[in-house]
Amino acid sequence: MPVEDQHRWDAKYADRESAPVRPSLLLTGLDHLLPKSGHAIDVAGGAGRHAIWLAQRGLDVTLTDISPVGLDIARERAAAAGVELTTQHVDLEADPFPLGPNPSGKWDLIVSFQFLWRPLFTEFAKALAPGGLLVFSQPTVRNLEKHAKPPARFLLEEGELRQLASDLEIVHYEEDWLAEGRHDALLVARGAL
Repeated sequence: MPVEDQHRWDAKYADRESAPVRPSLLLTGLDHLLPKSGHAIDVAGGAGRHAIWLAQRGLDVTLTDISPVGLDIARERAAAAGVELTTQHVDLEADPFPLGPNPSGKWDLIVSFQFLWRPLFTEFAKALAPGGLLVFSQPTVRNLEKHAKPPARFLLEEGELRQLASDLEIVHYEEDWLAEGRHDALLVARGAL
């Protein structure tokens, strides 16, 4: 993301109380599919609502975001929740995809909610440990029927998510008006064994 995007997100997180605290119902609803140990990365995870929940479940979690302000909030919230997070200030549109902390550099779980940068799907497939899972959620263009945001450039075409994840084995897929009132595409996919 350009520097302007970092400033925009920093400004949004300046009101610390407005950053969501609870994890998405779409993520918590997948609890039965997700690992409870291993190395996870929360991609563009902002103030850490998903990363903290994953850490509370027993995962070793790295949180990435372009906003240092969001990462500061995440560290504070993680400490208050009694969990540890590794945070990385990363521009995922320009920087290499972060390596996992294990010798292979692979991730057991990659979580990405509300961040669409299509070239990352190639990186996701390479970054997953054998049998590792990708959980990805993003609104589709149908979301504009009820909501003005996010704008069309940040929305998936209907059915596009399946195509983007074609290098992975799809374990779970939904595309509809889901739990949070948006028309989301939600995917759980497994890396090659």
